[in-house]
Amino acid sequence: MTTYPGSPRLTKGGLVRVDPNTLAVQRIITLQYNPDNLNRTLQIQGAGGEGGDRMEALRLTGPPIETIKLDAEIDATDQLEFPDQNQDTVKFGIYPHLAALEMIVYPDSAQLQANNSLAQIGTLEIAPTEASLTLFVWSSQRVLPVRLTEFSVTEEAFDPALNPLRAKVSLGMRVLSVNDLPFSHRGSSLYMAYHQQKERLAALFNGGSLSTLNIQRII
Repeated sequence: MTTYPGSPRLTKGGLVRVDPNTLAVQRIITLQYNPDNLNRTLQIQGAGGEGGDRMEALRLTGPPIETIKLDAEIDATDQLEFPDQNQDTVKFGIYPHLAALEMIVYPDSAQLQANNSLAQIGTLEIAPTEASLTLFVWSSQRVLPVRLTEFSVTEEAFDPALNPLRAKVSLGMRVLSVNDLPFSHRGSSLYMAYHQQKERLAALFNGGSLSTLNIQRII
């Protein structure tokens, strides 16, 4: 099916894995279909809790803890219509797409083998290597450093070789802020850009007047 040439280009959401030191792109995982819903939760980080010091009631200790949840659908139907152009899909179904997503939460196998070798020679403490930094990209306004906290897959259809052909992936992510990363970390720079962009967008909002709220003044 051809699309109307004047139609706007669809922006896809997705995940990008980058080197945490240089931000060099290592892998791009585009969501095949943009989810219909994006659930975000902000947990406020305030100094004053329930029944706390009244002097601390209006103080914020840092950015809120932001969590994001979404359901992504993956379907091989369109690719299988053109098998000559999508031989990997014919052979493996959507398994490569699922594997690319799942590798975000797996350590590198070479590092596991290296850690085992160190353990065999009696190394008492083995520090895990820093993993790639994962970015959640949802338009140019939201490029967020995240850590995956929830990951579930429901495979719904299979080919004769039991390769998955359709699946729903549920992802939960925690946005990594300057409270989670050193301020000098590249991820913190990305978070601050997101934070500052939110401030600029908030400044564009015309909130109305007191008369809109049916009051003339505050006190």
